Amino acid sequence: MASALKNLSKHDSSKIPTAKGMRFALVVSEWNDEITYALRDGAINTLAQYGAKEKNISVHYVPGSFELTAGAKWVADTKKFDAIICLGCVIQGETRHFDFICNAVAIGLTDLNTTYSLPFIFGVLTPENMQQAKARAGGKHGNKGVEAAVTAIKMVALKKSLT
Repeated sequence: MASALKNLSKHDSSKIPTAKGMRFALVVSEWNDEITYALRDGAINTLAQYGAKEKNISVHYVPGSFELTAGAKWVADTKKFDAIICLGCVIQGETRHFDFICNAVAIGLTDLNTTYSLPFIFGVLTPENMQQAKARAGGKHGNKGVEAAVTAIKMVALKKSLT
C-alpha cells in the first residue's frame, strides 16, 4: 500500500492559489469527533494559511457522516459559500453498515457536486480501525482535512478562472 510509507498531505505550496476572498463552509460529523475535529482543525488552519479570513470560514456540525449530504445541501442553499468541505470518519465494523454509509455519502456528495454549481469536497475517512483513522487525522499519513482544504481552494480557483 502506497500510503504505508507516505505523508499523503504533503503538497507543493507554490501550486496552491490564494484563498483570499474565498468563502468556505465546513460540515463536520460529530461521530468519531476525536478524528473529525482534528480534520476540521487541519482544514481551518490550511484555509487560513493560504489567505482565507476567519470571517469567511463557517463550521456546521451534523450528528454523523450519513448526515453530511443533507447538512451540506442546507448550507449550499444559503448561497453564502464558494465551496463546502465535508468531513467525517466511518470506521469499518463487523457489519455491512460501513459499506452502506460510505456509499451513500459518496453518492450524495457527488450528486450535490453535479446539481449545484459549487464544489462539495469529500473529506471522509473510511479506515479499517481507529489507528488508521488517527494516522490520517494528523498522524504519520498527514491530515485529510488539510487535503480537503487544498482541494477546495483549487476547485474555487478553477471555477473563478472559467467565469
